[in-house]
Amino acid sequence: MEAVERALEAEAPCGDILNLVASVRGAVNGLMGELIEDHIRVHVVDPDKDADAERAQGAAELIDVVRKYLK
Repeated sequence: MEAVERALEAEAPCGDILNLVASVRGAVNGLMGELIEDHIRVHVVDPDKDADAERAQGAAELIDVVRKYLK
């Protein structure tokens, strides 16, 4: 974010700023995916540890969908 701010203040070319913003967006989406997955595993159900096969499969599918959505 600081790089974007510096680029804006320096009146960098629009293309450079757009590339920086795209990089920030990718990083934030990656972080969001990690946080959601960890939340599911810790507070909902961990598909690797749940004895209920149906719940475990549902949690694994949800994690997979979140990963794909945030790419």
